Amino acid sequence: MVKPPANNKSLLPGLLVLALCVLMTALSRGAGETFSVFLLPLSGHFDWERASVASIYSVYMVCIGFGSLLAGMTFDRFGARFNYLCGSLILAVTYYFVDSLTQLWQFYLTLGVGGGLGASMIGLVPTQSLVSRWYHKRLSTALSVGYASQGLGTLALVPLVQLFIERAGWQQAYTYICWIFAFVFVVMLVLPWTKIEAGSADNPRKVHKGKSVGGPGLREAISTRAFWAFFGIFAATAVGIFGISLQSVAYLIDQGYSDLEAAFAFGAVGVLSFVGMFITGVAAEYWPKHLVASFSYTLSLLGIAALALLQLHTLSVLLIIYVLGVGLSSGARGPIITTLMAEIFAGRGLASIYGAANIGQGLGAATGAFVTGLLYDYTNNYNAGFLFCAFWLLFGLALFWFVPEIRQAATSTLESGKVDRA
Repeated sequence: MVKPPANNKSLLPGLLVLALCVLMTALSRGAGETFSVFLLPLSGHFDWERASVASIYSVYMVCIGFGSLLAGMTFDRFGARFNYLCGSLILAVTYYFVDSLTQLWQFYLTLGVGGGLGASMIGLVPTQSLVSRWYHKRLSTALSVGYASQGLGTLALVPLVQLFIERAGWQQAYTYICWIFAFVFVVMLVLPWTKIEAGSADNPRKVHKGKSVGGPGLREAISTRAFWAFFGIFAATAVGIFGISLQSVAYLIDQGYSDLEAAFAFGAVGVLSFVGMFITGVAAEYWPKHLVASFSYTLSLLGIAALALLQLHTLSVLLIIYVLGVGLSSGARGPIITTLMAEIFAGRGLASIYGAANIGQGLGAATGAFVTGLLYDYTNNYNAGFLFCAFWLLFGLALFWFVPEIRQAATSTLESGKVDRA
């Protein structure tokens, strides 16, 4: 018998929780990515080398990775309310003190460590965990919306902060960001967290008396092959994507494109990234997830190949292939990975397991950005960097196919969804 469609009243709580997660993830990622528009003002104000200022962002990315583990552990132990309150407070305090800093190490400690830990507490880890409690049949789609909100936050906050800098200076701009998170902290105090944390009544990942039950804890998970495969996918994919994205603007300028054209191409990749995340999440509802992931990796590799071929001829079609390939695939594996993890590791330790696996993404992003720059310094071209990034993307793709637990979950979740929708 076909089940009757759910009424709007039953859908509303889940949609509101998803909206909350989207907003917090957007603020988390968007605030961090505003560093790109602070790069030149900080370099000019303190007369620091560009690489020194950029290293603040590297510290931030590493702390995002390790902060994800902390965010997962606190979520499992204390709940979402604790995460969102602590994270927004850390970010408000961090941005409050930035305008009084004078030394590079102080920026490492505030924007790097404080910014990374705060963003982790309110970012993808609590989003993944809350959304998985409220969505079951459409989990991949819901998670793709959460992931896509990272791009939305960047698109919204980066131009806004650039406007703050132009109107009031970089110090005051950081103060404005502080006020945003102070307001968020106040809002978090009054939300109905018992209802938010409960999950939907028909979801197998809902909580009992405020806590998730059953399933493996973090210690059990890290002893499994599946956990390290997910860690490896996060790390390898981040190496390939971040290694390319950091160098892409400079590379395009070297090939004869203007600063504006290179920046426009980079911006187009960012716009397409959250479109790609959403499309990939929806596709994973209808086709085996390892096949959808394979198509996404193929797009990434085609984009890198097109970028490399621009050295031979600056054909517009090659630039379009790069933008489409890398844009539609950047971040697109995330919803697939987290959906599979929600199935394999459902239970009391899910948020901690998410967080621990996300360390791989932080380490991979920092490694990719550093190594591709190093390879350019040694070879004076980008070819070795292209090959390096392509290799790690192929490695991530291989893990989807050759780890039995992932292959099985990639197809079993699809079959389960077909049964539920029958």
